[in-house]
Amino acid sequence: MSLINEYRATEEAIKELQARLKNLSQDDKLQAELEFEGKLRTLMGEYSKSLRDIIALLDPEAKTKNVRGGAVKTTGTKRARKVKQYKNPHNGEVIETKGGNHKTLKEWKAKWGGDVVEGWATLLG
Repeated sequence: MSLINEYRATEEAIKELQARLKNLSQDDKLQAELEFEGKLRTLMGEYSKSLRDIIALLDPEAKTKNVRGGAVKTTGTKRARKVKQYKNPHNGEVIETKGGNHKTLKEWKAKWGGDVVEGWATLLG
């Protein structure tokens, strides 16, 4: 991949992320969560408590769930993969896939590199 193509792809990704950041910063739910987090951290500092102390207080059984800190898996079902949409900025072609085993997607990754092609992805759900 030429350096100018990588530059343009990175520039486009930055523009998309800036637009997403602007939309998120105007979201009322985000503002409420940020306010809650700030107040919680202030309160934790006031009482010299850590996140672990809060978790132990709210969920005393959290230590017994898993040694690594994650929850124990209770169901044997797999999580459904989310659909990703890749838009090639070079030719405008669009691909929708749930996995990386797509023929055209593999060709793009071979030609322009996996990290660059993943920068073209949009999560659909």
